[in-house]
Amino acid sequence: LGSQPIFSTRAHVFQIDPSTKKNWVPTSSHAVTVSYFYDSTRNVYRIISLDGSKAIINSTITPNMTFTKTSQKFGQWADSRANTVYGLGFSSESHLLKFAEKFAEFKEAARLAKEKSQEKTELSSSPSQESAPGDLSSEGVNGTDVERVAPPPEPPRAEPSHNATLPFSTSSSSINKHWEAELEALKGNNAKLTAALLESTANVKQWKQQLAAYQEEAERLHKRVTELECVSGQTMVIKTQKSELNQTIEELQQALNAKEEELQRLKAEMESVHEFMSEKETLIQKLHDVETKNRSLETQLTQLEQRLENIHQERETFRRTLRALLELLDGKIFEMTELRHTLAKLMESS
Repeated sequence: LGSQPIFSTRAHVFQIDPSTKKNWVPTSSHAVTVSYFYDSTRNVYRIISLDGSKAIINSTITPNMTFTKTSQKFGQWADSRANTVYGLGFSSESHLLKFAEKFAEFKEAARLAKEKSQEKTELSSSPSQESAPGDLSSEGVNGTDVERVAPPPEPPRAEPSHNATLPFSTSSSSINKHWEAELEALKGNNAKLTAALLESTANVKQWKQQLAAYQEEAERLHKRVTELECVSGQTMVIKTQKSELNQTIEELQQALNAKEEELQRLKAEMESVHEFMSEKETLIQKLHDVETKNRSLETQLTQLEQRLENIHQERETFRRTLRALLELLDGKIFEMTELRHTLAKLMESS
């Protein structure tokens, strides 16, 4: 497993409820880093996520896996080895699509790696298939020392007898004894082989148990190494995130300083506003006083207009009276003029 992740993103991690197989159970209280790793020792790709020091995802990608997008920001895949279904909730659809793209890419890589591994296995097993099935090596079965079985000797070739008088029965008896001795030797070797085979079978069972224990321990150690290497790989991610957080803190500090300066400016403006408010209250009071005086002046003006109207009416009445008096005076003057003319005429006639 490489110490650096191939691809990393952040998401909320879920697992299917093993009892109902329907409901999602959150395995992280917040968004965590989910990374793709390449295991060079096994030539496989893994999806790993840690919540603190606990591995909440350790899934090996196989060619028959499928990542399914079930909503705009949620996707899932089934892991038959872990006997569960993992679900990831992303902050945006683009993050989900990028994760699904990487899943398909590494799934194809896992398929190609599996095909290459099968080809190598077939090539390595072909020489053993060409050997004779009945051969037994001197190492025996599963490493047990077993005596090599020699092939049975060919029967001795009967040479022409120089003694024509030797009966045939004597020759046949010696051949039978020879074969009986060979048969006894073969029975002994067979018994030895049977005992060795039984002992090897017992040893094989014991070795299988030990091998299973060793494999289980190796798997546990491998998972632990995977977790530790994942932690080591995520250290760089954490350092990067830490630097980003420090930069964000600096930016926030600068923004805070700017806000404090703006706050001081606003406080100064507020003090100016308070002064303006005091002046406004003074002006409002003066305005009230002016309005009161204005209303008083309007009342006085109304009274003066009323008096002026009364005076105008009195003047009109006086004018009418004076005109009547003038008309009366004109009449009297005319009468006096007539009377003067009359008196003048009387004086002239006398």
